[in-house]
Amino acid sequence: MATRYDAIVIGTGQAGPSLAVRFARAGMTTAIIERNRFGGTCVNTGCIPTKTLVASARAAHVARRGGDYGITITGSISVNMQQVKERKDAVVRLSNQGVENWLRNSGNLTVYEGHARFEGRQRVRVGEEQLEADRIFINVGGRAAVPSLRGLDQVSYLTNSTMMDVDFLPEHLIVIGGSYVGLEFAQMYRRFGSNVTVVEMGPRLIPREDADVSEAVKAILEREGITIRLGAECIAFHKRGINVAVEVDCASGDKTLTGSHALLAVGRVPNTHDLGLADAGIAVDQRGYIQVDDQLRTNVAGVYALGDCNGRGAFTHTAYNDYEIVAANLLDGDQRRVSQRITAYALYIDPPLGRAGMTEAEVRESGRRALMGKRPMTRVGRAVEKGETEGFMKVLVDAETKELLGASLLGIECDEVVHSILDLMYAKAPYTVLQQAVHIHPTVTELIPTMLGELQPLQ
Repeated sequence: MATRYDAIVIGTGQAGPSLAVRFARAGMTTAIIERNRFGGTCVNTGCIPTKTLVASARAAHVARRGGDYGITITGSISVNMQQVKERKDAVVRLSNQGVENWLRNSGNLTVYEGHARFEGRQRVRVGEEQLEADRIFINVGGRAAVPSLRGLDQVSYLTNSTMMDVDFLPEHLIVIGGSYVGLEFAQMYRRFGSNVTVVEMGPRLIPREDADVSEAVKAILEREGITIRLGAECIAFHKRGINVAVEVDCASGDKTLTGSHALLAVGRVPNTHDLGLADAGIAVDQRGYIQVDDQLRTNVAGVYALGDCNGRGAFTHTAYNDYEIVAANLLDGDQRRVSQRITAYALYIDPPLGRAGMTEAEVRESGRRALMGKRPMTRVGRAVEKGETEGFMKVLVDAETKELLGASLLGIECDEVVHSILDLMYAKAPYTVLQQAVHIHPTVTELIPTMLGELQPLQ
């Protein structure tokens, strides 16, 4: 006989725990199910561990640059990868255990550990137990995509998840994929001391970004000694002794890279293949993403999908916003929607890229009249003072409404600076509000008003 609940939440990523606790506190009997590690990708193999590793890599980088600041460091700078991993593990453990303890200590909430599978529209099996609820919320996240590349099954390779187990320094890391995840690991391990080559099938890195951003990022990475191989039309693998060889041009056999390790960073896929969604009649698209409407409802009444598995966002902050949308609509009598969300994310190389709204290419494609401001970080006092002047800031404005359309900020602290623009975009206020604001000196953000005072028509 099935155990009855008011709500069942499948998965403990960024949306699931907050939603389950909110329901429980509202007096609803709630079950939450986790089959692996509490906290999902962000806590265990994504944001938290990778940014902890990025911090260690930056410390090594800054130490090596001590002479630029008049600091003499005697002896060579060495990196103890076992200690780096131990520090990362400690930070992850704090978050992982925090999520688990929070859930287990919340009243009116039952935690199940095991694999959940639908056995009907309102029924889920976990091991030997059956659970039923009128409302079921799927928050199962995603994992690294493993494409069908020739010879891949003959070699060992790493993904963003298995990289978390690495406690040694790869002699030569070949990163397959020149986008966000791949580039963060590439710079990180170069700073730890590995030789690094990035292989990208496309004509430029991070193709989602404007060409000037892609070129600037490429230049930053190359200056640190990372080899970038673009236009890899055909990628194949084979063993070469204890190493891995990667063919990057199948039309020419001599174009082969040899490295000690290979990292696959070519995208993500949702964890929806083994949930029994067909048994519940829940629709997915051709890539396996659960199809949802603007309020995250699936085609099956009472079933919702949140986070990476719904294809409506691929970030921790969008997953958490999914929770906010569902909670507001079901518990607060609100009418929040996914379409109200403004695109925003960051690329955590150093210096970071902060993005909000439309790219320059998207603005041009829209055909609207627009203004653009652009400023190199060499003309930002704070960046000069810190000796970190790589990158630039770019902002786009609608010429008629004067509302901000988007920004690409590549430079020191720009992952934080971008929020001054993002907040104004949510307020739908004219750019002149920000242009006339008085910001603290010396900061990076203080140059945003200056840049807005130098807008030119987008040609």
